[in-house]
Amino acid sequence: MSDNFKNLLKDTGLSQGSNTARREAAVTAALTLISSKAESPEGINLEYELGKLSSYADKIQAALKVE
Repeated sequence: MSDNFKNLLKDTGLSQGSNTARREAAVTAALTLISSKAESPEGINLEYELGKLSSYADKIQAALKVE
């Protein structure tokens, strides 16, 4: 598993649990997912995937919220 996913809820050095730290981790995880998808035999439309980056990061952050 990528370290990007292991550290989604940990202190990233900015400050533990800050909105900036959580967003940075979610965007990094989303970029890792896009990168993994790009390496697949089918490939990707990079412009499309990068256009969805914010949406992917939003979904990652929402999935990590404790209810």
